Amino acid sequence: MRIEIKNQETIHAAARQFIEAMGDSHVFAFYGKMGSGKTTFIKAICEELGVEDVITSPTFAIVNEYTVAPSQTERGSANNSPTRRLEGDTIYHFDFYRIKKLEEVYDMGYEDYFYSGSLCFIEWPELIEDLLPEDALRIRIEEQPDGSRIIST
Repeated sequence: MRIEIKNQETIHAAARQFIEAMGDSHVFAFYGKMGSGKTTFIKAICEELGVEDVITSPTFAIVNEYTVAPSQTERGSANNSPTRRLEGDTIYHFDFYRIKKLEEVYDMGYEDYFYSGSLCFIEWPELIEDLLPEDALRIRIEEQPDGSRIIST
């Protein structure tokens, strides 16, 4: 997968491309430098999937839980969003930037999230690399000299 985000105006189109390429994966580990756009891109993905909750970085909470709005259905919804999940599904958004020890992740019950079958979007996965499921899809976000971003696997 290779998706280019030329500017902020194209981020939702890129999020739709990403959703189309997600396949049956559930756990997505987003790698990128501070300020590369991980949270912003995950926010766009969640919005395209039909989340109406306020989507923010879970830096201090470690995990945020979002619900796909009841108005969303399978592919072919009224807004033509490439939604692949059904209404009411839960999406988990993690930010492990502030994790100091893996015991903190064990204590939060990470397995209940990662193996729930729900979508999991993870920022700073390199800090918990040993705990990621084998089938986690690793996504790289790289800022280009012109300010655009490249999303790749």
